[in-house]
Amino acid sequence: MRDLKEILKEKSFRFNKNLGQNFLTDTNLLRAIVSDSGLEEGETVVEIGTGAGTLTRALAEKAGKVISFEVDENLKPVLEETLSGLDNVEVIFGDVLKMSDKEIAAITGGEFRVVANIPYYITTGLIMRFVESGLPVKSITVMIQKEVAERLVAKENTGDYGAITMSVRMRGDAVITRKVSRTMFYPAPNVDSAVVRIDIDPHKFENEDKELCLKLVKAAFGMRRKTFNNNLSASFFISKETAARVISEAGFEPMIRGEAFSVEDIVKISRVLKKHLNN
Repeated sequence: MRDLKEILKEKSFRFNKNLGQNFLTDTNLLRAIVSDSGLEEGETVVEIGTGAGTLTRALAEKAGKVISFEVDENLKPVLEETLSGLDNVEVIFGDVLKMSDKEIAAITGGEFRVVANIPYYITTGLIMRFVESGLPVKSITVMIQKEVAERLVAKENTGDYGAITMSVRMRGDAVITRKVSRTMFYPAPNVDSAVVRIDIDPHKFENEDKELCLKLVKAAFGMRRKTFNNNLSASFFISKETAARVISEAGFEPMIRGEAFSVEDIVKISRVLKKHLNN
């Protein structure tokens, strides 16, 4: 493939700042991301943000099929060249975040992996869209802002630990596979990035009330300076005395704060809380 900068210039492509467009050009890094994703020969990949097609092309070398979503139709002439000769790539111009599970499933036709170099402003929404979906997602590998990546893998009782950390752990396990300098992008963003892979386990906590657990996660971090007792009382409209009883029966001190809980702790509390709510 010709130099990307040449192609973009020849096609008179103009970057849209509102879409946070920063393209990857280093071939070694692109292949490393494919390797990080755990993609195996013949698997289906859903790519979010085709961009200039550089990662798409690297994915196509190994995938059985790449279904790539892109919102910027101005990239069509660029992609006609960068993806030429590939018969296992389908580019869909549209916003995948506005599609239903049923619509996505009709396109993918079975299990798939998500791989994306996405604009930072949709990071959380995109990750949670697939983490919380009922779709047969095997893994989610995303290039995201380094600070957000650190939140996804944070430990309890740290400043980075939060609702998104727990929400992801309800469905899978996240790991930072590599850190990426801003100089690896064209044009270069103002921050450094990291690649994160989330391996989805559909059976994780499958017998638990996940909706209740996620509500508890939000309660735990709703007001970080307050004790979990106060947050639990306010979120579920129960008295502070009842909230304290729930926490105590689950095996914790009533003055504990939400950031001290692991996902397993939240599950324990959900079981006790459910009994009290049903009484």
